[in-house]
Amino acid sequence: MTASETKTARPLDGWRVLVPRGGPWGDSVAASLRAQGAVPVVAPLINFAPTTDQEALDVALARLQDGHYDWLTVTSATTVDVLFAHRVEIPRTTKIAAVGETTAAALLAVGYDVTLVPELDNSAAGMAEQMIALEPEPRRVLSLRSEIAKPVLSVMLSDAGHDVDSVVAYRTVGVPVTDRIRRDVENGRINAILITSGSVAGQVREQFPEIPDSTLLAAIGPRTAKDARKAGLTIAAVADRQTVDALIDTVSQFTLPHAADEFAP
Repeated sequence: MTASETKTARPLDGWRVLVPRGGPWGDSVAASLRAQGAVPVVAPLINFAPTTDQEALDVALARLQDGHYDWLTVTSATTVDVLFAHRVEIPRTTKIAAVGETTAAALLAVGYDVTLVPELDNSAAGMAEQMIALEPEPRRVLSLRSEIAKPVLSVMLSDAGHDVDSVVAYRTVGVPVTDRIRRDVENGRINAILITSGSVAGQVREQFPEIPDSTLLAAIGPRTAKDARKAGLTIAAVADRQTVDALIDTVSQFTLPHAADEFAP
């Protein structure tokens, strides 16, 4: 390899990587992949729909704005979108807990302060454990969640003596991919698929029943990897932190499954 080739080589040169969500999140991930030399293939597998109980959400958000709650727990960037869409003003007396760095960044980006991000375990359970350690006295907590989310957080907090309102903020729905994307996955043109949540894992399993063994399935963290394996996926790469940067870095540690020009467009 020449000096110039060494200088321009990037860890994901030649890779085609499926990004399973669109919107600003998908655009950001695609930009990060391009910076590492990959060709991102943005193919949203999930989208988000309004809750089926809008009245309950409206009541909870009104109480939030009125300062009724001591804590608000946020377990996804999508919940931040819901708060922003409703133009919710959160009093400074209400502390906000974010499940991980990505969610915290989304909160900060729209002007919300973040009090707590789990230091070790970026999961609902990890967040609950840290909140319980921080708050020995009973507190009023609003837990906004997806319709399909398991009630781990609210159960743990309630068992610890806190007064928790668990309210569905949105629904996660599957989005069918195009025939072209499906063929590209089945034919091995996609070298890696990013698995960023249990719901994404379910859609990958459902929409791509024939994934070549050579395709790298990479999960954003141990909990997502566990959910993906339960869905029947063979996960070969697991990021040690629940962030996109960690996920892309994990993928970059692997060797391109095919020669870079084998599937040239």
